[in-house]
Amino acid sequence: MVVAGRQKSIAFFISLGVGLISVILLLYIGWVLLNWHTGILLFFGILLTLTIIAGVVLNTIFLVREIRRNAQHDAFINAVTHELKTPVASIRLYLETLLSRNVEEQKRQEFYNIMLADSDRLLLTIEQVLRTGRMGASTRVLNFADFDLSALLEQCVARARIFHGLQPESLYYAGPSLHIEGDVEEVRAAVSNLIDNAIKYSGSEVKVMVQAERVSGKHVVVRVRDEGAGIPQTELKRIFRRFYRIPGPLATRFKGTGLGLYIVRSVAKRHGGRAWAESAGPGLGSTFVIQLPVSR
Repeated sequence: MVVAGRQKSIAFFISLGVGLISVILLLYIGWVLLNWHTGILLFFGILLTLTIIAGVVLNTIFLVREIRRNAQHDAFINAVTHELKTPVASIRLYLETLLSRNVEEQKRQEFYNIMLADSDRLLLTIEQVLRTGRMGASTRVLNFADFDLSALLEQCVARARIFHGLQPESLYYAGPSLHIEGDVEEVRAAVSNLIDNAIKYSGSEVKVMVQAERVSGKHVVVRVRDEGAGIPQTELKRIFRRFYRIPGPLATRFKGTGLGLYIVRSVAKRHGGRAWAESAGPGLGSTFVIQLPVSR
């Protein structure tokens, strides 16, 4: 209902702008036909007309952008609410079960593991929201240091295997020993987001490969490849926007906050690098790449 209302608002203001422009053009065409000899007035009349048209067009563009931004904010709030409420409800359910009845030790340990996993999911969502806020703070200074990128990637892969319950052949890292200069925690967050994103969009058949290599005297690139849902060509740049999620079946099938890839791109830019995505299309998998500076 809310989306339909916004679409009606967009259509109304676009129609209003087109209608106003049409009326102005008709009036001035009629005026020109009746007063063709008044050249100076005609010049200023055309100039005024163009100014009004430009104002109407700009107003419509900004209005449409604002409506879309509000829609993205609403979608973000709904997504975050879901990501926070689901693990909390799960943890509460298992705690109530443990308190209300005698549970055998094996089942008790299983409940504990599930609650820990839900707690990790809850903390991950909170950390993403907080990190996004820190990204927007221009006063925050990065803690640059020389560190072993290969070791960090191996740690991220190992953590993801445990968190998602994957076998080594489903998620693995391949690459030489590399050192870079950057903020360890920010790079860790970016890489972890890429790996978690690749696993999530792989569906039931997870096969994700993490690679790293030096591509020039100044940069290394980290590639995270999956064989999952893939990305339409028109969405390859949009997916790095804050709160943005690909519309359609993917947004319904895979839940998320729309912050992970925004964090990845922000980390890359703050380190003097960049981030981008590659995909042959829906159903053909995707590759996410982050470029970072090497050690001086």
